[in-house]
Amino acid sequence: MRHEVARAGAAATIHWFLAMAHTRTRRLGPAARPVAVPEDLDDPTLPRVAGVVELPQHIRWSGPPITYDLNDRADRIRVYEQVLREGTDDDVRYYVQVDELRELFAELVLPPPVRRAWADWLRRHPRDA
Repeated sequence: MRHEVARAGAAATIHWFLAMAHTRTRRLGPAARPVAVPEDLDDPTLPRVAGVVELPQHIRWSGPPITYDLNDRADRIRVYEQVLREGTDDDVRYYVQVDELRELFAELVLPPPVRRAWADWLRRHPRDA
């Protein structure tokens, strides 16, 4: 009887493993996450944050809260990276200024899907338009 229970437990473990392995596809997982790319980011009437900020938990969800000074280039880079990766359309509109994004874009560390989405947005919205 104990041997049958052990086999049933092993079968459940194998089933769980196969189910998890099956969910790691190109259609699911990190690559499938939507990227917030609001078309109206270049609207000058949108409210923007300035100065010292603390990102909300849905953007900076790991570790203790940190304040960032948007007047400091390194801090601004970290904020933009986190907001472009984790933020909603409203977050992007609030934290990201399009001229700063253009200036910093090459320096930002972003996952490939996020970089592609924003590179496409920047191509569709040239500075001189």
